[in-house]
Order: sequence, then structure tokens, then C-alpha cells
Amino acid sequence: MKNMFENIPSDLSNEQFLDLLNTPNVRIERIVSRGHTSPETGWYDQDQDEWVMVLEGSGTLTFEDGRIVTLNEGDFIHISAHDRHKVSHTRPDDVTVWLAVFFRSPAHMGS
Repeated sequence: MKNMFENIPSDLSNEQFLDLLNTPNVRIERIVSRGHTSPETGWYDQDQDEWVMVLEGSGTLTFEDGRIVTLNEGDFIHISAHDRHKVSHTRPDDVTVWLAVFFRSPAHMGS
């Protein structure tokens, strides 16, 4: 058994990405942020759907279509494949722990 909050580094000068499960059909990732955002240019444009939840802290997602969504502890969102987005804010003084599940939905199997 493992715990989602184990081994969170004290030095978070770089955002931490850790695969918890990686199979051909699904990938589950823990992301730990502290003031990190996506690069200024470019968007995440993923071939897979993403279901993401904030377990601790908060983060704001900005979508290419202008939507802005802030996720606080316990909030989650489903992001369809190719729904271009980026992380525009995480708290600089607190850790944000994300749980992201990447998968191919039946609607995107041919993508």
C-alpha cells in the first residue's frame, strides 16, 4: 500500500510528475506544484481525455476558448482530448497536489 502524500519533496523548484500507474489504456499521475504554471506559450493539446482532481491546495486552468476554471481541494474536471488548456496559477506559498487520470474515451478512440 502507498499513500498519495508520501515523498512530497521539500524542494519544489521544479514541478514534480510521478506516474502511479501506466498501462496501454490508462495512466494515473500525481503532480505536485508550488507556484508553477504552464509555459507562457503553447497549450496542452493531449491525444487522451484527462480527468483531474485537486487533492490539496488549488490551481487555475485556462482554456483556449477563454474558459477559466479554478479547482480547490476536492474539485475535479474532465478535459476532453484536444481541449487545449494550460495551468495559469497555483499557490506560490502552498503545495498543490493534483491527481490526473489519462485515458481514451470511446468518442476519441480513432484520434
